[in-house]
Amino acid sequence: MPKASEIKKNAAIEFNNRTMIVRDIVRSVPQGRAGGSLYRMRLYDVVTGAKADETFKDSDMLNLADLTRREAMFSYVDGDEYIFMDAEDYTPYHLNKEAIADEILFINEETKGIHVVIVDQTPVAIELPATVQLVIEETAPSIKGASASARTKPATMTTGLVIQVPEHISSGDKIKINTVEHKFTGRV
Repeated sequence: MPKASEIKKNAAIEFNNRTMIVRDIVRSVPQGRAGGSLYRMRLYDVVTGAKADETFKDSDMLNLADLTRREAMFSYVDGDEYIFMDAEDYTPYHLNKEAIADEILFINEETKGIHVVIVDQTPVAIELPATVQLVIEETAPSIKGASASARTKPATMTTGLVIQVPEHISSGDKIKINTVEHKFTGRV
């Protein structure tokens, strides 16, 4: 049983006799507490999709739920569902657009290293690789002579994701993006 401070995003925990997926974690350190951090977690019930916000002390013990991670690749979109294919046995996994709204912006047909999180034989979330490669659809023109300095400009990817890129990057460039920090890491 891990402590609340050891729980990561997309972990599955058992809480109030339900299996919940941790979608977001915000750590705070209230003043006047002797080293006691608080972890506010946004939880989603894997069966009903209901969300709950819960706050845990860093020392609270939580039960991890039984889950499986299967490597998969993005296949196609069918209405509000995104379909992923298992990389080994080609099992299709149907995920609702709302359940993976944050991750959709990093996915295209070429994205490798995606894992589907399965709880009780039901696909409930996806985990992205540490970095993905996307093509810039639109950004301000590159500035001749601009270096890779700290000055940045917004760029829109083909998936709709908007991130800050250095001034010397232009439309059509394929770049690498850190999926955790939502930051540009380099050209491909």
